Amino acid sequence: MPEHRPERPRSRTRHDERQPSRPFRSPAQEATIALLRTSAMVSRRFARVAELHGLSLAQYNVLRILRGAGDAGLPTLAIRDRMIDEGSTVTRLLDKLEQASLVTRDRSRPDRRQVLCTITPQGEALLATLDPHVDAIDQTTTAMLTPEQRESLMSMLTAICNEMSD
Repeated sequence: MPEHRPERPRSRTRHDERQPSRPFRSPAQEATIALLRTSAMVSRRFARVAELHGLSLAQYNVLRILRGAGDAGLPTLAIRDRMIDEGSTVTRLLDKLEQASLVTRDRSRPDRRQVLCTITPQGEALLATLDPHVDAIDQTTTAMLTPEQRESLMSMLTAICNEMSD
């Protein structure tokens, strides 16, 4: 007679982990939580790369914004408006980046209340070091999507952002 072995519990899949013990209250809640969870997962990937180079994700974001602004730089409030995470204090981020010689701030404009920020050559060099790693994350994050799905995703995310913007 064959030996009877108790069934081993099957290992949980990612799909199983997303299934709550109680169902979501609505499809809208399920979609919102999926969006938040996905955002957190992507953010963690970027944060790991930034942290290996001594930056927080918010500091990396400031450098990326300033690089995009070019030689003209940006006022502090414009940086704040372009930040991904609004919870970050831009002044504190700029203090740390300036101490690390990655950005400069100039108050010598006619309106001394406006502080113009620019990325330094050291900041540009640091971003250049990070670029291949960030590009790889960009590619792997949506690698499973077709170009049409990527375009649809961008359209949906834009619609959500436009509806929620102040």
